[in-house]
Amino acid sequence: MRVIFAGPTLYGAELSSAGYEIRPPARQGDVYRAIAGGANVIGLIDGIYEHVPAIWHKEILFGLSRGVHMFGAASMGALRAAECASFGMIGIGEIYEGFASNALEDDSDVAQAHAPAEMGYLPLSEPLVNVRATISRCLERALVNREEHDALQAAARDMFFKERTYRRLVRRAIGHAERGERILDLLRDNTINLKLRDARLLIEAVVATPDERFAPDGAWTFQATDFWKAEFPDWE
Repeated sequence: MRVIFAGPTLYGAELSSAGYEIRPPARQGDVYRAIAGGANVIGLIDGIYEHVPAIWHKEILFGLSRGVHMFGAASMGALRAAECASFGMIGIGEIYEGFASNALEDDSDVAQAHAPAEMGYLPLSEPLVNVRATISRCLERALVNREEHDALQAAARDMFFKERTYRRLVRRAIGHAERGERILDLLRDNTINLKLRDARLLIEAVVATPDERFAPDGAWTFQATDFWKAEFPDWE
């Protein structure tokens, strides 16, 4: 069984569902339950946090110790892949490379507000990684000047992730109302969705991976702590 945890990153995307199962953004316990349920290949894209415990690194290590192929990209998956790469988790895409190289350092770079499952995880804000790339594209295409670019980038960086929309960004960074409306249209027309781009690469990797577990190399041993045993008493 191949399982991918995703939500707002895949919103509105046209994807083939052949060869894998999509589950909601992962929270603590979800990856463990997928492994216990027979998953051999797991792709982590989106995760839930703030009001519930986030996906636990220990679950990923447990999966790797059991020969489960673990992939991460785009959002929470890129973060966890960078943190667990030395144990065998495979990171995919530009965002993962950013975290792995420390070019990206903050969770807020990929954080995004979204609607609940009943609304398909509709995105309600723009993640900083997408906004930065979009603003840079507009400069490269001479759609904004250097001063406007710098003001937009600074405003995007300073905004709380739940408030970061292109309209709020333009209002904060561009003083002239008419020019601001024009730039708003340009940003929307030239949007780069790095998260979705990386997520598609993860899906391709998951589908291409044999639906069977690998033999761990024994370079490290999974340690079942007392907290782990209390959280997952059936873990063995």
